[in-house]
Amino acid sequence: MAVATSKIAQPVPEAPDNRGAPPDLTKDQEFKALRDMLLIRRFEEKAGQMYGMGLIGGFCHLYIGQEAVVVGMQMSLKDGDQVITGYRDHGHMLACGMDPKGVMAELTGRRGGYSKGKGGSMHMFSVEKGFFGGHGIVAAQVPLGTGLAFANKYRGNDNVSLTYFGDGAANQGQVYESFNMAKLWKLPIIYIIENNQYGMGTSVARASATTNLATRGAAHGIPGEQVDGMDIRAVKAAGEKAVKWCRDGNGPLILEMLTYRYRGHSMSDPAKYRSKEEVDQYRTGHDPIEQVRARLLQKKWSSEDALKKIDAEVRLVVNEAAEFATHDAEPDVSELYTDVYA
Repeated sequence: MAVATSKIAQPVPEAPDNRGAPPDLTKDQEFKALRDMLLIRRFEEKAGQMYGMGLIGGFCHLYIGQEAVVVGMQMSLKDGDQVITGYRDHGHMLACGMDPKGVMAELTGRRGGYSKGKGGSMHMFSVEKGFFGGHGIVAAQVPLGTGLAFANKYRGNDNVSLTYFGDGAANQGQVYESFNMAKLWKLPIIYIIENNQYGMGTSVARASATTNLATRGAAHGIPGEQVDGMDIRAVKAAGEKAVKWCRDGNGPLILEMLTYRYRGHSMSDPAKYRSKEEVDQYRTGHDPIEQVRARLLQKKWSSEDALKKIDAEVRLVVNEAAEFATHDAEPDVSELYTDVYA
C-alpha cells in the first residue's frame, strides 16, 4: 500500500522592510508632493462645496486627509503601470495626471467630462493616464485589478497593477479569490489597503477579527507591510520597494496604508460615530500636507509667502475647473444610449 507523503508548506517570502525612519525627499520632490496633495485637497473641498449647492448629484466620497497615499505611490510608478480603485477616487484621478476640468465636469454631468457627463463620480476612466476607474461596488475593483496584472504577465511586460481598496472592502470574499489567483500565477500586483479606520460608519476594530490588515494575504503566502499613510516619505519608500518586488517577478504584495479621512464616508454622512477630538488629533498632529510644509520651512527651502503663493496657484486651477464644469453643456438627449456598451 502506497503511503502518501505530506507536502511541506513553503515559507512566506519576506516583504520589503518599510519600518524605521523613512528616507528624506529631495527639495524638488517635496515641492511636487506639496503641489499634488494640495491639488487633491482643494479640489475635494471645492467638490464638497458644489455638492452642497446642488451642482453635483448622486454620491460623492471625498479623499480629504488621505492625499499622501496616492501621491506617494504615484511617485514610484512609470508609464504603463495601472491604477484602479473604489469610489473614493477623485484623488487617484488627479494623481494620475487627469485634467481637473474633465474630472469636475464629469462630477457635474457635463459633456466635457471624462465619461461625457454620463458616468459621474464612480464611472470615470483614462486609459491614457493608466487609470482604470473608481468602482461603486465594494471591492469590485480587486478582481479587475488582478486581471490587469494578469494581462501584464501574459504580455510579458514589466508593468505593475496598483489595486486600491479600503478596510471595509478587505472583508469581501472576492478579495481572497483574487489573492489566491495572484499568488498562484505570481502576478505583478500591489494590493493597497487604504485603512482610514472606518468602513462607512463602523470602526475597523468592530468589523474585522484581525485589525492588522497587512497580514490578510498570509493564507495565500502573500507578504504584507503596514505603512504610515499620513507621511508621504514613508509611502514613497514603501511604494518603490513594492514596485521593484513586483517587477523582479516575486508576485503580489500587500501594503496597508494607515491613514484617516477627515470627512464622513460620503457627503450624506455627518460622521457622528467619532469624536471631534479624534479628528482634530489627526488634523493637527498627522496632516500629510502640513508635514511637508513644516519640512520646507524648517530646511529653509521655502518661505511662508512662497507656500501661500503655491496654494493660491492651486486654488486658481481648481476654480477654473469648477467654472468650466458649471458652464459646459450637458450631454445631448440623443446621446442617451450611446457608449452603453463598449
